[in-house]
Amino acid sequence: MSSATALSWFARHELRLAWREWFAMMTGGRRKRARAAMIGLLFFAALLHLPAWAVIGRFADLQLPLDKSSLIVISATIFLAWTLMLSQAIESVTRVFYARADLDLIMSSPAMLANLFSVRIAAIALTVTTMALLFSTPFIDVLVIGGGARWLSAFGVVVAVGLSAAAIAIAVTILLFRLIGPARTRLIAQILAAIIGAGFVIALQVAAIMSYGTLSRFTILTSGRVAAYAPDIDSIWWWPARATMGDSEALLLLLALGLVLLGSVMAIFSGRFADTAIDAAAYGTAGRVRAKERPFRGGSRQQALRRKEFSLLWRDPWLISQTLMQLLYLVPPALLLWRNFADSSAALTLITPVIVMAAGQLAGGLAWLTISGEDAPDLVATAPLTPSSVIRAKIEVVLIATAVIFCPLVAALAFASPFQAAISAGAIIISAASATAIQLWFRVQARRSQFRRRQTSSRLATFAEAFSSIGWAASAALLLALPIAGLISGLITASLVAITWKFSPRRE
Repeated sequence: MSSATALSWFARHELRLAWREWFAMMTGGRRKRARAAMIGLLFFAALLHLPAWAVIGRFADLQLPLDKSSLIVISATIFLAWTLMLSQAIESVTRVFYARADLDLIMSSPAMLANLFSVRIAAIALTVTTMALLFSTPFIDVLVIGGGARWLSAFGVVVAVGLSAAAIAIAVTILLFRLIGPARTRLIAQILAAIIGAGFVIALQVAAIMSYGTLSRFTILTSGRVAAYAPDIDSIWWWPARATMGDSEALLLLLALGLVLLGSVMAIFSGRFADTAIDAAAYGTAGRVRAKERPFRGGSRQQALRRKEFSLLWRDPWLISQTLMQLLYLVPPALLLWRNFADSSAALTLITPVIVMAAGQLAGGLAWLTISGEDAPDLVATAPLTPSSVIRAKIEVVLIATAVIFCPLVAALAFASPFQAAISAGAIIISAASATAIQLWFRVQARRSQFRRRQTSSRLATFAEAFSSIGWAASAALLLALPIAGLISGLITASLVAITWKFSPRRE
């Protein structure tokens, strides 16, 4: 096999892997679901046009030249999308280093390793850009329908943004490997990805809280203070906004910049990509560092099982990337609580639905890891415990972990508004319990490494968990503002959970 043939085969291999991963994520690894998954994806894409119309439909009539406020809002939206793509790209690159098991295949290829890893870098960029195009299509469609074909240039902006995000993610990850080594990079890269993904939104909310006492991001973006410090209208900082609205010159410059950035990363890091992958593989297969000797800890069987579950959660290598961003979004409500500590204003009411929804989502993820993501079910089955005792211990771990995170917020809220703290605490408990129960009713045997695909195991469970968290959050907020409406919303949400239990698989 010639070098060119090996290179083309490797390119097809990367595309096949990307397609199989996406297909498995959509179908839950079951080929019989392919038709249903495609129908569901098309239905979801069509349905996504409704919130897209509500969010950006009013901007479709904008024309160049724009005022500073419009440029700031559009540029901030594009930058937010770029940070989310960069966050996802960093996680994808990290998974390529640690989760792939094809290093021996690559090393045995007759093609140059630098060329092979250039193809892998291009495949990562293509994957990130394709996902960005899929999610942005409904929003761009709304703009095209409302404002004309000039908005089609937004697709080119998405491509340029995706290429630049992938290039920077690869450079950052490889630099982390070189600076801190493979042992720490997996953890630091996940933390960095979560901070980048949530940092811009949190920064805007923090600025809005400190300046105007509200969580609204648009309050700070449309303020005269920000416009006063913004660059001039003809600045290069507005290229993405102008390119989105049909400025062909700005669009070509952005695409050229994205391609040059990706090409530079390929030229500089493709050779080091191989060394980095080898270091990561060696780290994954190296012997364990000798653990510190610890005295034997006695206790009941349930306590031993709980300690085991807590240890697994603590050691889970990919848990941070899936949950840290949710926890970071609790920072603005906590800041709002601190700023309005002695004030019972309406702004404090916004804290309750945010933390209730976050509690439900966090509990659902932890419940899947502890209940369905058991890597050693046969070993647990040999424990001198009844199945109900095992499930009970796992549920206790989920609720304890959730309580440890949200108790400080509720305790601080109690000093400002005891009634709101009581409502929030009750809603957090109910939301976490509902999400845990749904995962229990629809539990399946899976590996912890499949945590990212947990939504594909049961579409009904996925939507039920999401609507349950939203419903309990809305009920808690309404109880504070309009108790009768809150009770009605709570009854509707409870009915939804009951219907979910009715349609859940029977468990012995």
